Amino acid sequence: MKLRPEVWFAAVRAPLPGRVLRLALEDAQVAERLESGSSAALRALGVSGAAVAAFLAREPERAAADAEWLAQPGNRLIELGDADYPALLAESPGPPPVLFISGNSDLLWFPQIAIVGSRNPTSGGIDTAADFAASFARSGLVVTSGLADGIDAAAHAAALDAGQPTIAVVGTGPDRVYPARNRVLATRIREHGCIVSEFAPGTAARPDHFPRRNRIIAGLALGTLVVEAAQRSGALITARNASEAGREVFAIPGSIHNPLARGCHRLIRDGAALVETSADVIDALGPAAQRLASSLRGRLQAVAAASATAPAANPIEPDPQRVRLLAALGHDPVGIDILAERSGLTVGELSSMLVLLELEGVVSAQHGRYTRRSS
Repeated sequence: MKLRPEVWFAAVRAPLPGRVLRLALEDAQVAERLESGSSAALRALGVSGAAVAAFLAREPERAAADAEWLAQPGNRLIELGDADYPALLAESPGPPPVLFISGNSDLLWFPQIAIVGSRNPTSGGIDTAADFAASFARSGLVVTSGLADGIDAAAHAAALDAGQPTIAVVGTGPDRVYPARNRVLATRIREHGCIVSEFAPGTAARPDHFPRRNRIIAGLALGTLVVEAAQRSGALITARNASEAGREVFAIPGSIHNPLARGCHRLIRDGAALVETSADVIDALGPAAQRLASSLRGRLQAVAAASATAPAANPIEPDPQRVRLLAALGHDPVGIDILAERSGLTVGELSSMLVLLELEGVVSAQHGRYTRRSS
């Protein structure tokens, strides 16, 4: 049985132990105990008294706010095991039992590259992160990072400025922004990408949240690129998480006199791939991206089959957004920013639609530009 959303909100916020939440996904009896709200049943699962009290103390105002957040367009909750739960993250060590998402959740299935690094980078590091992120975005990879200052923010902004979506994994609830000065950037990401968290809405930033966030960044992506990092850096945690998940780790070397290059040099000594151009990364991830595309194709085919067998009360009408996109496409290659201007659709909407059309053979893509195939 599936837990009701309000139970998930309360369970994550309490917080109940991750092992209990994972059991609830696999064992209907455990799920029933959570749904029942029985203190004795929860204690029998090994939940502490403090966590039980927090789980059962559901304030009506908080419950109403949760329901309001979930009702807003683009906001959703996805359980581990759901068809929409990102496949790569599900295969990584310790995937979150539930994700809270704000924005275009379809992007979580797209081939992603994580870009991470120092919160206080050099100006050269900022430029490098932006250049690599823009190149990755134009190549069709979705740039994923953690919405932190420095390298993270530069990577997100560069992908958006290239007219492509980006994914931010945060250490707060999906409705909070930390640091607050990245609020405008977060709004752009929600509109043209998505924000992901394992923490319920309203959750404030805490130091222990960020290592947990880092494992999600690494788990979602085909590979992780570290631009600048000191010897003790959260970026190195993300790189380690990527390695443990069997993903590629890339590092950009720097001057021996730059303290922020030492973390990258350490990664290279430990086996990370030394990269000098974005092409080095794109070429290395190509085969894995193709495999993920096959998984995405299978998922879309399953969705299409389910839709085809579902009873229809009314005749099927053409999707108006699809019609607008097809009208905006020509036989000359065009970037997604121009398509957005022509169609009036957002970059996030266009990104998911273009992938579908490409898989259907209607559209071809090359170097981030799209064209209609001849019929």
